[in-house]
Amino acid sequence: MNEEGAVKMERLKSAIAPSNREAIAKALYQCVSETAVTTMLAQNYHWNVTGMAFGPLHNLFQEIYEDHFAAQDELAERMRALGSFVNGNLTSMVNQSKVTECESQISAVDMVKNMMNAQETLASTNAGTSDIAASLGDKLTEDLCIERGQVHEKFAWMLRSHIE
Repeated sequence: MNEEGAVKMERLKSAIAPSNREAIAKALYQCVSETAVTTMLAQNYHWNVTGMAFGPLHNLFQEIYEDHFAAQDELAERMRALGSFVNGNLTSMVNQSKVTECESQISAVDMVKNMMNAQETLASTNAGTSDIAASLGDKLTEDLCIERGQVHEKFAWMLRSHIE
């Protein structure tokens, strides 16, 4: 995205119209931003979790941030494949994200609740991006986002199981 918020598109040989690629890239950037913020949130919780469930939560938060680190790369590379610039500026991603950072020390239960909510947000964002891609004829982005949404729903379920 440039300073005015418009997506800069490259010229590609693609069956997807440039304006459609721009709309898809914008939706993908929302996924990238939320995934990046959630990656750091999971790593923060991995470092700082304490209590009786330390071991399992420490490991689960690590599994989440490792998965998300790879996922943000896949999503960003899909943007590039569509001919879009990917703004890797952390401030831009934090500002774009519906997932918020944790700026204080919180309990393990609150960490689990926050991460569960972040996973549900990511599942919803990826489902919405999948719908946009499907409506604009981009089966590859649709498939990628369906897959990512399923991963986030599974993480949300795993986290929810810790607090029910």
